[in-house]
Parts: sequence; C-alpha cells; structure tokens
Amino acid sequence: MKLYLLILATTCFAADRVTFTEAIAPLVYGNCTTCHRPGGGAPFSLITYEDVAARARLIAEVTASRYMPPWHAASGSSRFVGERHLTDEQIRTFADWASQDMPQGDPTKLPPLPQFRDGWTLGEPDLVLEMATGFDLPASGPDVFRNFILPTGLTEDKWVRAVEIRPSAARAVHHALFAYVPGGNMSARDAKDGQPGFGGAMSIGVAPGQQGSGGLGGWAVGGNGFELPLGVAAPLPKGSDFLLQVHFHLTGRRETERSTIGIYFADGPSSKMTASVELPTLFAFGSGIDIPAGEANYIVRDSFTLPGDVKVLSAYGHAHYLGKEMHVVATLPDGSAVPLVSIPNWDFNWQEFYRYESPVELPKGTRLDATIRYDNSEANPRNPHSPPQRVRWGMESFDEMGTIGFLLEILHPEDNSAFGEQLGARTQAAIRAAGANGTLQRYLQYQRSQGGQ
Repeated sequence: MKLYLLILATTCFAADRVTFTEAIAPLVYGNCTTCHRPGGGAPFSLITYEDVAARARLIAEVTASRYMPPWHAASGSSRFVGERHLTDEQIRTFADWASQDMPQGDPTKLPPLPQFRDGWTLGEPDLVLEMATGFDLPASGPDVFRNFILPTGLTEDKWVRAVEIRPSAARAVHHALFAYVPGGNMSARDAKDGQPGFGGAMSIGVAPGQQGSGGLGGWAVGGNGFELPLGVAAPLPKGSDFLLQVHFHLTGRRETERSTIGIYFADGPSSKMTASVELPTLFAFGSGIDIPAGEANYIVRDSFTLPGDVKVLSAYGHAHYLGKEMHVVATLPDGSAVPLVSIPNWDFNWQEFYRYESPVELPKGTRLDATIRYDNSEANPRNPHSPPQRVRWGMESFDEMGTIGFLLEILHPEDNSAFGEQLGARTQAAIRAAGANGTLQRYLQYQRSQGGQ
C-alpha cells in the first residue's frame, strides 16, 4: 500500500511538473520572441532556455499583472487579428515553472524557433523611400514635429495596401503620419534652418487644404507596419510626393533621424467603399479638454449615428499619458448593444491598429457611443507631472488629446454621400468649437512656434 501511494504521488508530481521545452517555450515563442530577439524592439532576448530561466520570476510577475505581453484591446463582439492574450492557465504555468526552479525538460521536445524576417516586418516592400539627409535632434527641449517630403518617382498610379516606417532614431520617434501630396507642391516649404523638412503639427487632418492629397495611415510606438484590411487600398497618384510627419519626443541625447519608408502596393483600387470615423473627431480638437490637477475621473464622450449599413473593419485609440481607459458601444435601432472595442488600461507607449478577424456588421441608424477617461491624479503611475498640473488639449506629449477611430466599409453606394456630408460636418463643427473654447488659437500659436505655416 505504501509503495502504491509513493508511485501515485510520484506520478502526480510528474504530471504537474512544468518544463521549458514542453510548456514554457511554446508560450514564449508565440507571445514574446517576436520582440525579444536580436533586432527586435525589446531590450533583451527570450530565445534560449538560459535567456528565459534568467528572467523566470520577472516573466511570472509581468504576465500575472498582464503588463506583458503588450496587448491592450478587448475585442467585444469579434476578435482582432494577432491578439496576444494569455489565459489564466497560461499565466499560472509561468508562475509554476518559476516556483519549481525552472526545469529544462527533454531537449528533443523543444519546438522549432519561429522564423522572423530581418528588417521589414511586412516583407520586402514594393517601393522603398529614404530621407535624403538626416534631421538632427537636440538632447532636450519640447517635443518636435517635422514634415519631410520624399519624392516617389512614380510614373503611373498605384494603390497602397500597407506602409512601414523604419526610423533610425527609434527611441526619439513617438509617432508618424503618412500622406501623399502633389509632386513638388510642398518642397518650397522647407524651413530655412539648414535642416530637411518644415515644422508644423497635424497638418494632415486638422488643416487640410492641399488639393490632390490624401492620408496613407500612420504608426505609433508599439505598432508594426500600417496595414489596411483586405480589399481596401489607398490611392498613390503618379508623380506624387510622400509626406512623412514625425512627432519626436526627445531622449536626453543628441540623435539624427533618417527614416526609411516601405510601401506595399495592392493589385488595383479598393474593392470596398470606406469611411473613417473618429470619436471624438480630430483627436478631440473641439472637445475643450481641460483636466484639473488631481482629477482622476475626467470624461470625454462623443456619439455618431450611422447614415447607412456598414461593416466595421478596424479600430484604434489615441491619447497621451493621462489617458486611462476607452470604450465604444454600438446601440442598434432595436435597442440592443454591441461592444466594439474596449481599452481598459491605456498605455501611451503601446499604440496599435486593431483589425477585426470578422468585420462587425451594423445597420443604418446604429449609434456609436465613445467614452474616454483621463486620470490626472497622483495615483496614476503614468502621470508625467508630480505633483499633478492642469492639462489642456495640445500637441506636446505632456498635453492631452484623444480619440477612438474606426475604418468602416459602406455597404451600399447610395449611402456614400451621406457619410461624406456627415463626417465633413463633424470636422467643421469641431473646428468651430475649438475656436470658441480657445483651443484653435493655442493650436495656431503652437504651429507658429514649430515653424508651421
């Protein structure tokens, strides 16, 4: 009897024993190694047993808090492409392995190491553009916004399905916006300071006025390349220049940025009619954001009622350090609610575009309701001010703004003009509101300080 109990106990222990080769390596390779590898964005590698064992307790801690792997969106009615969620059981697996002194296991059971592309994360681009000269950044000072013109040399119209940026001073680049403009039309705007490009923030979107121009997406810290959903492509007319607008957050040392852009072409124009909706529009430009010091529950809300049937293809969020959480719920004409996206713990340093695995169909008359909460209290560990200070809408990283954006497929051609009219009216209303609450005046003053026109 004693021998039977000993065998049973040994068998149970063996079944509960967590090894690197069988339990930990598949989780690490599937969720961590993409960034934690040579040439990746993380500060150390997690590839070999020795790599992972040396940080086993740290990994157990950051996975238990869900700080890692970095994925902040909860999908709601449909999953997103490439979700990096760990289950409660997988998190316990990391903890158990650390508590068992990290047994390695049978080396023959180690799964193959994932294969990663060197350089471009989206594969080899169809067109590569590079800044002709580098832009020198000081070690310290206020944030810098700079616009760079890169001629495409295209002799025929093209359609873009993805854009990827490779910054040379990656630590200093917070985000970038992409657009096309008529060839040679903006090169005369180069500043007279001897450096490439010209100043000015958010000239793409807030202050349009360039005929024959259009947006091509963007990138922010934590994201990879910008990819449009299947069947969607953006025009890139022949002879166009590529406009790259970069927001630099200075790092404490002098750096030089010389970005390289990879552009990926689609076979032809978009097979879908699309519309982009921001809640609030223009990154809350007209919302009068003014957050008192110490306020932990400052709320911005916005709504938009769909003038036609749509499919929701993708979503993204944006705010700065005080952003705490974001939620959007769709209320259908019958009164039923469909959660679209929720970011319960916003992180300024991880901003991604989320593509739905299965687009969410919404009928005409559906109301989208967005809520963004800001925390300007001492309890917010990401608050850049200690003690907290009053924060208003602005372009600097220590200012605030915010939006939750969606790319919609318009399902019926006859609804296209209604979307254009309503979205245009929202933009004009936001600019008028910004003029009434003083945001527009402060924005124009900031543009002048940056060398914008």
